[in-house]
Amino acid sequence: MEITEVATGRKHRVQIDPVASTDYKRITKSRYFFNWKDFKSTNVFKLTIEGSSDILGLVSLIDHKGEPRVEIKLLAVSEENVTLKRKVKQYVDIAGCLIAYACRRSINLFAENACVSLKPKTNLKKHYEKKYGMIRTGGSWCLLGQDLLNVLHKYL
Repeated sequence: MEITEVATGRKHRVQIDPVASTDYKRITKSRYFFNWKDFKSTNVFKLTIEGSSDILGLVSLIDHKGEPRVEIKLLAVSEENVTLKRKVKQYVDIAGCLIAYACRRSINLFAENACVSLKPKTNLKKHYEKKYGMIRTGGSWCLLGQDLLNVLHKYL
C-alpha cells in the first residue's frame, strides 16, 4: 500500500498495524478528531509510513461473525491530512488504504461473501459513494462484490 505526498508527488509505502496500548498516549483528540480510547474494545489499527512511528490514520473495525461483514466503526486521518479551511493535505490516500485494509480483512474472514460497511456523517455520504463505490443498504453504506475488489486493488 502507498500514499502520495502532495507537495512532491512522491509515493511512500505504508503499513497498517494494531494500535498498541502505549500508542494511545500519542493519539490526541486534537490531531485525530475523536477520543480513540473509547474504541479500545474494538479492533483499532494505525497507518504509518514504513520505517516511521508517526500515525497518519486510524480505523476501528468490528468483525460481525453473525453476518459476513466488517464494520468500520470509526475512521480518521491526522488533522494535517484533512482539507480544512483551504489547507492542503500533506498526504493523500490514507483513508483509501484503511478502507482497503478493512476489505482485505473481510475477504480473509468471509471469502466471496465479504462486505464492509460504515455509517458516514451526512456530508460524507456522497464522497464514499463517488470515491469508493459504496452503496446504501438501509442505514449503512457498504462495499461488496466487485466494488469491494476495486477498492482492494486500487489501494493495495
